Amino acid sequence: MHRYALKIEYNGAPFVGWQRQNDHASVQGVIEAALSKLQKGDHTITAAGRTDKGVHAMGQVAHCDLEQEWEPFRLWEALNYHCKPHPVAIVDCVPVTEAFHARFSALERRYHFRILSRRPPATLQAGLVWQVKGPLNLEAMQDAAAVLVGQHDFTTFRSTICQAKTPVKTLDRLDISRIETEWGTEYHFDVRARSFLHNQVRSFVGSLERVGAGTWTPQDMKNALDARDRAACGPVSPPHGLYLAHVTYDADPFARIPT
Repeated sequence: MHRYALKIEYNGAPFVGWQRQNDHASVQGVIEAALSKLQKGDHTITAAGRTDKGVHAMGQVAHCDLEQEWEPFRLWEALNYHCKPHPVAIVDCVPVTEAFHARFSALERRYHFRILSRRPPATLQAGLVWQVKGPLNLEAMQDAAAVLVGQHDFTTFRSTICQAKTPVKTLDRLDISRIETEWGTEYHFDVRARSFLHNQVRSFVGSLERVGAGTWTPQDMKNALDARDRAACGPVSPPHGLYLAHVTYDADPFARIPT
């Protein structure tokens, strides 16, 4: 068998999420169906992270095993052809050894969240951002975000259906920036950790938006964290502002040697 790493971009709007489900469109299902056009039979691909319904990706990573050896560019092009018309694109494809595992070899996952602040309805950015009408206090959100960085029991920011064995995780970074654009003010959240709990990032952003809007204070964020109680969480942000942006490995399989 020959193993290939795939870097994948997708718009999550029409999907129930990454994971294959019977009778529902999923990103995994689209790619596995494309693989079956290239090699008959059932295929199972493994991803670095299982994004939820409506969540997008700029840098999802998965691996697949094929009996036939493919020139990476030809495999890349063939998969993109057979993924049509779904909003899924293989943006890179490289051969890897059997030691590479998209999920278990990952050292860090990076998520990106976009909030758009403006009163007119979003048109070009609709479905790609979480729109709020009022401005947000960047400094207050940054102070509240600092409370979350490090190793904590994140029960408050964990979905009740989360299957992780422990709510204790280490959050490496949670950086927030304000970007002035032609279409309004955007607030970008850069969230990094080795692994995340179910709905953790969206729970963070929903609570941080409350801080930015002035409904919560940074101390309220600390109180919510310390409560270790899901009921203490703020509203969970919608999925369409969230992107799986990058997955880090000890050796980047997609790195190119400069020529």
